[in-house]
Amino acid sequence: MTATVELSQREAWLVAVRPQTLPAGAAPVLVGIGLAGADGVFEFWPAFAALVGALLIQVGTNFANDYYDAVKGADTEDREGFTRVTAGGLIEPRRVRQAMIATYALALVVGVSLVYVGGLPIVIVGLSSILAGLLYTGGPYPYGYYGLGDLFVFVYFGLVAVAGTYYVQAVAALDVGVFPLWIPDGTVTAGAVLGGVAAGALATAILVVNNIRDRETDQQAGKRTLAVLVGYRYSRIEFLALLTSAYAVPVVLWLGFGYTPLVLLTLLSLPLAVRVSRVVCTRTDGDNLNPALKRTGQLLALYAVLLTVGLVAGGVVT
Repeated sequence: MTATVELSQREAWLVAVRPQTLPAGAAPVLVGIGLAGADGVFEFWPAFAALVGALLIQVGTNFANDYYDAVKGADTEDREGFTRVTAGGLIEPRRVRQAMIATYALALVVGVSLVYVGGLPIVIVGLSSILAGLLYTGGPYPYGYYGLGDLFVFVYFGLVAVAGTYYVQAVAALDVGVFPLWIPDGTVTAGAVLGGVAAGALATAILVVNNIRDRETDQQAGKRTLAVLVGYRYSRIEFLALLTSAYAVPVVLWLGFGYTPLVLLTLLSLPLAVRVSRVVCTRTDGDNLNPALKRTGQLLALYAVLLTVGLVAGGVVT
């Protein structure tokens, strides 16, 4: 009997971690590593620490959303999404909150080594990332409830994650000194920003699918996501615009910034993008959008792998 209870608790914690969302944390770091490799500034330890830190922040944010959505009443029995452990009574709210705090604390510990290398910019990035994760559904004004979640995901799971990963490697490789107080020249490139646009667009697309699926129940609960504010039609336009932006980036990297045509390997993921888009543009029910949500995460992961392979294999044409 005890083993069964322990097993069910392990399963509940796995649900709380939401492993299907982890590509959103890992993919932008992978893109940042690929860009650094192409530009000749790859450094293993900063890259590894950035990956671990990003995944910890992702998991901590998952715990925070699970806890705060339940406390605020946004997760109801009518919700069609994946199981939420706090609202579903699988794990006590107190324990989910403790797990959230512990995970963010571990992210801070990992970040200490990156602070030594990256200095004040990494302090700002790390603390603001954790704060943004907490305030997404927590605090007196949870911005995820007011249509700002899409912007948060694009900035932190795209621009900040990719450029930040590139930055900590470039700072170490270029030997600019210990604890820089600002961003040294050459440590954040236009390519890193463009990579952030691509990763951020696909990460935001995951959220759009989630919010289209939950639009009716979110509206009833008073959670005004962007999908609630603009409706199904414009949410679908947003989804297609995000995918279009992501697939435009490799073309710009090739034609405008000297990267080789191998960055166009990302086009191999286009059939999956088309299949997901057909579902997102025609369905609103959880039975169809839950698999589409999972596949959008897979699309982000596949795109990031293909772009990274293309970057590292091709480098920059000189």
